[in-house]
Amino acid sequence: MDCRSDCGACCTAPSISSPIPGMLEGKPANTRCVQLSDTNLCMIFGSPLRPKVCSGLQPDAEMCGSTRQQAITYLLELEALTAP
Repeated sequence: MDCRSDCGACCTAPSISSPIPGMLEGKPANTRCVQLSDTNLCMIFGSPLRPKVCSGLQPDAEMCGSTRQQAITYLLELEALTAP
């Protein structure tokens, strides 16, 4: 499955504990990553600076849903279920 254009839900909804350029403490849940462009594309995609957790997350129908909002909702629910 390919990412939906202008989505960026996976760069907004989940928390990321790994350092990200511009967010050295990681990223809290439901917070837009500083590396997410105005058109919702990862500006460090393919770069070794991109956290492994980001490159390991692959789009699938259940996670992405039919809309960006469905993806955000799914990922925030997953975040809540896996919180320490």
